[in-house]
Order: sequence, then C-alpha cells, then structure tokens
Amino acid sequence: MKFKGPLFYSKILLFGEYGIIKDSKGLSIPYNFYNGALKIEKELTPEHKESNGHLQRFANYLKENTSDLIVFDVAAFQEDISKGLFFDSSIPQGYGVGSSGALVAAIYDKYASEKITVLENLTREKLLKLKGIFSFMESFFHGSSSGLDPLNSYLSLPILIHSKDNVETAGIPSQEQHQEQGAVFLIDSGIVGETAPMVNLFMQKLKHEGFRNVMKEQFVKHTDACVEDFLKGNVSSLFTNIKSLSKTVLENFSQMIPTEFHQLWEKGIDTNDYYLKLCGSGGGGYILGFTQDLDKAQKALKDYPLEVVYKF
Repeated sequence: MKFKGPLFYSKILLFGEYGIIKDSKGLSIPYNFYNGALKIEKELTPEHKESNGHLQRFANYLKENTSDLIVFDVAAFQEDISKGLFFDSSIPQGYGVGSSGALVAAIYDKYASEKITVLENLTREKLLKLKGIFSFMESFFHGSSSGLDPLNSYLSLPILIHSKDNVETAGIPSQEQHQEQGAVFLIDSGIVGETAPMVNLFMQKLKHEGFRNVMKEQFVKHTDACVEDFLKGNVSSLFTNIKSLSKTVLENFSQMIPTEFHQLWEKGIDTNDYYLKLCGSGGGGYILGFTQDLDKAQKALKDYPLEVVYKF
C-alpha cells in the first residue's frame, strides 16, 4: 500500500519570538520553500524508519494523554504506522521554521475526529480551539507550545497574534515586484538549535525584575510597533523599530545568539546595511534578517548565502 497526504509548509515567525509568552503581538507567515507530507511505503530508508519510530511515540502520547478539545482515531494512526507511515519532510529540524508544526498539522488533518477545516468560516473561537488543540499536540515535542506553528502550517495563512487569547488570520502587503530593494531573509547559522533549553533560559531570565522591565518597556513595545508597521506597509518606520528591536535582542538575549554572530549582529546595527533578529527560539538554526537594500546586505554578508523570504 502506498499513500501520500497533502503538503504542509514551514513557517516563519517574523515578530513575536519570546514576546508572545509575555503577550506581545506576533506575526507568523507560511514559508513555502520547505514542506512535509505523511507517506506510507513498504520499504523504508533508515531516515524514514527513524520518522516511523517518532510517530509511534507520538501515537502513544496521544493515546495516554487526552484533551477535552479533540478526539483522535489513534487506532487508525497506529495501524498506518505498522504499515510504514512516516513524515517525508524537507523542513530542517532545530532551525526555527516549524518542522514539528508541519508534522502536527499533518497528523491532525489525517486522524482528528470532527476536525475544523480550512474551508470553514474561521471564527475567532475556531482559531482559538485549533490553537489549543495544536498546543496540546506539539507539547509532545517541546514540553510546552503556543500551538502557533502548527496553526500557521495547517491554515497556510499569515497569523496575527494580538495576545494569547486573541489570534486572527491576517492579510500582509503583497510583495513589491518593481524596483524591489528591501527584503526579509534567512541566514543559516550552521548550528542546530534546541527549543526547550532556550525557552528554559528565557523563563529563568524572567525571574529577574530588570529583565522583566526590558521585556515590557523595550522588547514588547518594539515588537508591537514592528507588527503594526509591517501590516500597514510603513517601511521607514518599520526599519527604525527593527533597529531598536535588534539592539534590544543583542543586549539582552545574547545567550540565544550563537557567539560567532555577535559581531555580525552589531555590524548591521552600526552600518544600517541590515538588521538581524532571532528566528524562533534562537540558539542556532536560522537567523532572520531585514534590509532596505538587498544588494548592500548581500555584499556585507558575502560569506553567508541569504535565503530571501519576502520583498518590500
């Protein structure tokens, strides 16, 4: 038996990493460059066998842990696993682009009873219910999860986060095709990041009043302003706020930035050729960059191939 499910895409949280834990705004967009799908095949490669084993553990988790929000056909899931089910994915793991989110979305799509579909009228209640379901499911991978990555992957729409209990799908300005100079891009740090240790580090830092003040008075303030500017297409104001955000992150989240990128981060702030920020929880994976002049940024970052995500 062969089976191939629908594709689910990676995502990029443009703004809001860590801030959404403290009720800042956030903006997450699908990133169609990477994707994954559930497949069943008789002969599995070693990599696919490993995925099959992960799915077995996930199925056990869903069997042993229940949520009032959702019922799964775990028996069908386990039967498919025994037939050679695996998640065939090009999404790099530990890079902050939602590898577990796409997997969760695919499992929900295939095995959830009475699932909410993308074609329905997605009311705020339905979005929050989906977010809650995905949070419960993705906790298997990270210990705790906001549920936003799978939500983004499942809907394949930009998601605007107002606060923990207020999310909506959003329209983002269409990408400029003429004289496009500005861009959002990714840099590969070459290091795999792990979400749980970084989130734990952040939670430890929150115990200090000074850090809590920085979060409230700088980080959340700049993040909210960036989200507003991005959605309204206020490019010059956006870059002023991104610069402030980049500076705040360098000064207060330096442990989440791989050491070899500290100088590069500072150089961007000093020259204004580009600004860097965390992509996901940091600690490795991708670093997110913003520039008003892509040529300049590419020259300044010539040792790093840039993956362009969005153009202004």
